[in-house]
Amino acid sequence: MKKIISSCIACICLQYVSAQPSDETAGLLIPQKENKIVESTVIKIENLGVNINSDLPELRPTISADGNLLFFICENHPANTKYNSVPNSQDIWYSIRDSAGNWSEARHPKYPLNTMHYNAVYWISPDNNRILIRGAFTEGAYFGKGVSMCHLLANGRWSEPNMLIIKNYGKYDRGRLSGATMAHDGQTLLLYMTPIEGSALNDLFVCFLLPDGTWTEPKSLGKKINLPEYDEMTPYLAADGATLYFSSNRPGGLGDNDIYMTKRLDDTWQKWSDPINLGDPINTENWDAFFTLDAGGEYAYLTTSLNTYGESDIVRVKLLEKVKPDPVVLVSGNVYNLKTKEPISASLLYETLPEGVEAGNALSSPVDGSFKITLPYDKNYSIRATADHFFAISENLNLDSLVKAGYKEIHKDLYLAPIEIGQVVRLNNVFFDFDKWDLRPESFIELNRVVALLKENPAIEIEMSAHTDSKGSDDYNFKLSDERARSVRNYILSKGIAGSRVISQGYGETKPVAPNDTDENRQLNRRVEFKILKD
Repeated sequence: MKKIISSCIACICLQYVSAQPSDETAGLLIPQKENKIVESTVIKIENLGVNINSDLPELRPTISADGNLLFFICENHPANTKYNSVPNSQDIWYSIRDSAGNWSEARHPKYPLNTMHYNAVYWISPDNNRILIRGAFTEGAYFGKGVSMCHLLANGRWSEPNMLIIKNYGKYDRGRLSGATMAHDGQTLLLYMTPIEGSALNDLFVCFLLPDGTWTEPKSLGKKINLPEYDEMTPYLAADGATLYFSSNRPGGLGDNDIYMTKRLDDTWQKWSDPINLGDPINTENWDAFFTLDAGGEYAYLTTSLNTYGESDIVRVKLLEKVKPDPVVLVSGNVYNLKTKEPISASLLYETLPEGVEAGNALSSPVDGSFKITLPYDKNYSIRATADHFFAISENLNLDSLVKAGYKEIHKDLYLAPIEIGQVVRLNNVFFDFDKWDLRPESFIELNRVVALLKENPAIEIEMSAHTDSKGSDDYNFKLSDERARSVRNYILSKGIAGSRVISQGYGETKPVAPNDTDENRQLNRRVEFKILKD
């Protein structure tokens, strides 16, 4: 049963507020029916129930990384913006899952998410602070075919959509149907489009984010994915960044379009494993598409036309192991001002170490500074927030050292230190081998940020310090810390910073930040910091 609200979609990504009915929906409600579960000898199809599904067609589910926010299309609902003007009007609806696993009554957001055009949400960022929507808009005005991004505002509402600038986009989108999704990294865009004028067949393409905020020209996913004379569409890239699900009417299916799974084998985006048909009961003899996953990769959400309340419903399926993506880590937290402990809206960046390759981006909420990112295993990551007039205290997550034990959730807050005299900044991604003071290569990314700070602020002078835990003699700890601080200073000077701007000092064990009573506390005490002496 769906009900319409009179205000915008306030704070839905952060607070998961309960959906309440509105008087505007009088006479527009869909009669309730009992929830349905269709049993299979292999897997179970779970209908999401009457709070989401109705006598009308529900299509194109898009689930958040944490599995608690669901956007979808409802077709021909009387509350839809184009209900009275065109047939098959399609608007965005959403539902929120509570801690008990129950979905709220579906709600219908107003402008800017729903406009006088066909509307859909293609992607939700892991942090729930950005969504990719159907259509190209410029400051909220409809421009034409394409895709646009909205982000969450400080008042909890969504910004007006702005289109992604994709090089030569019109060269490829020449058909009636097109759509998109985005990788969890926020910098890889997947599209399905018809590149041949007059054709009804779609191919899958990939674009990459450029430093200026535009996107590269669409690149075909290759001959193993895009078969001649067949239709490939509705891609979804799992959180591992490698497992791709898509819909195709290629030979070997159960009927019309079926959903297939394949894995990317390298970084060319041309080499893929042989696509696997997901089989019955996910695929049917009817048209099957619109497949999405939460970050855990255990449950898929899709559209079905079998055993439904109406023409099509949104259902959930627990996947078999052989068609699941690789496990990832979901990192959540908040960004805070180190001095005031107040939350900050900031951009987030995570890089692989020691290469310094950007692995993804995110935003923290303008409401409470919250964020979420997904990280595949087998990498060592540096994570930091960025904001004007602050220096980021980066965090290190070495997932390369962890055994893949399945999906994990980790909480890690990030801090931004104001650039002012007396501020002490810890450098968490400076590394030395045991009992040595030679810098390891993965330290250079972190230290280059200090170099950039000094170059951008030519009046700043700093003290670079190193500290140890209490193990070992006082003399040993002082010498080790002093040599390490000197190594860091020497690296900074090698990048063109004047020696008068950086002094170094080793303090040994004399300035602990925690008791030296556990391995975790001793690790906190082993650190490199700098203090702003002059700005």
